[in-house]
Amino acid sequence: MKRYLIFAALGPLLGGFLLLFATTYMSGYWTETNLAEVKKLFVVFAKTLQYSYMFGIVPSLMLGAVDDILWHVKRIGPVARMLIVGVIAFAAAELLYGSRGPDSGVIQFILYGMVGFVPTTLSSWLAHEAVDDKPAIE
Repeated sequence: MKRYLIFAALGPLLGGFLLLFATTYMSGYWTETNLAEVKKLFVVFAKTLQYSYMFGIVPSLMLGAVDDILWHVKRIGPVARMLIVGVIAFAAAELLYGSRGPDSGVIQFILYGMVGFVPTTLSSWLAHEAVDDKPAIE
């Protein structure tokens, strides 16, 4: 149960911030950066956090379930499990968000893929630290 709580708490929070950052970067928002612009980014993030959780909690829990299933496979170690779940999240986020806007290319592919990879890998690592001290079922 702790694994799902970790994924539900961190996934939408980090994913929402990274999605906002990727979208603003792709729109050219960061060309003239000052402290007021950074403050504006965090204000927008705080105002849209409820929507990040509303739309991000189910995908985060699904990836938590994949992580839980892979935890029960004895031959897959923690690092391999983190990478497998991270790659699945990278592909899902890229397919979901990668076609946003008129731009396309390597930077857009990587930025939108990282929206899924970073929170999922971090959640999987934290779940490993909090939950994985018990032996896996064969």
